[in-house]
Amino acid sequence: MIDLGLSKVAIIGVVALMVIGPEKLPKVARMVGTLYGRAQRYLHDVKSEVSREVELDELRNLRKEVHESAASFKEEVERSMSSHVDEVEALWDGRESASSSSYSSSSYLSNTAIDRKARGFRRKKLVRTSSVPAWYKHRNGGKTHVLSGAARVRKFRPGSSKSKTSFF
Repeated sequence: MIDLGLSKVAIIGVVALMVIGPEKLPKVARMVGTLYGRAQRYLHDVKSEVSREVELDELRNLRKEVHESAASFKEEVERSMSSHVDEVEALWDGRESASSSSYSSSSYLSNTAIDRKARGFRRKKLVRTSSVPAWYKHRNGGKTHVLSGAARVRKFRPGSSKSKTSFF
């Protein structure tokens, strides 16, 4: 940019006043101001258009990368699915491959992990249900003890009551 200090601007103003004259100086100053504003707007438009083009180019590159990664992911999933389908078909036909024996050991490991999680879940459920105080269960009608199936049938059988006496 042009390096204009206060002294340089004053010298330019004095020379312009002498050359142009005091009557035309305000019109010329307005015209210079409008031209300067137009030039700034033009430069701003050019800068914004260049930045938009750069962003658009970046978006195109990003889109290209996403499509490539999606295609590679799709190929990997298809490859994995075909290998699993081959294993299932081999097991279905009764053939046993070398990979199926490793698969059975991994299924055993996953079964033990599932059993361990189930025990943890049952223990947590017991802690959750047993942590409610008995007085709260009595007040709100919650279960306080467990009834067997036969006891529930006897309790809720229609027409039965404990105060009935036999007909003899």
